[in-house]
Amino acid sequence: MTEAGIEHRELPYREEDLDLKSLSPLVRWAYDYWKGKIRDGRLPGRADLDPLEMKPILPNIVLLSVRAEPLDFYYRLIGTEIDRHSQKYNTGKWMSEIPERREPSKVWSNCRLVAETGQPSCRSIPYVGPHRDFLATCQINLPLASDGQRVDMLMIVVDYIEAHRQRARR
Repeated sequence: MTEAGIEHRELPYREEDLDLKSLSPLVRWAYDYWKGKIRDGRLPGRADLDPLEMKPILPNIVLLSVRAEPLDFYYRLIGTEIDRHSQKYNTGKWMSEIPERREPSKVWSNCRLVAETGQPSCRSIPYVGPHRDFLATCQINLPLASDGQRVDMLMIVVDYIEAHRQRARR
């Protein structure tokens, strides 16, 4: 503990490699929650997450199982906010089954990077979907590892950035 009472954790990744300043408040909340679950330099697993604690972000979560060989990602859970703003219902599908998401898409590449390195990834991605007032999504891909080391799930949190919110941030 520091003098301010803040615990310093050994992180299993380089936080300085993340652009945390660009995160929306919702996505930043998700990152801080996930980071708070790190213990002894080990990644949190799905069992470490408590849905009651995660209420503010549950509608904006995607949980993907990671299959190592051959690499693929299985949509286990898609939050209601994401479903509402998507063109397709993907729960229960492998990412490789979805033409616009399979390798070499940016979505696939980002998931692969997080799965292989255990390093969270945050980015803004242009929005593609049925709503014209959205410009982009702010999202973070967070690794989960039931053994604390080998990534076996990804928790992705997505916030939708509307045109009027983007102008207000400037």
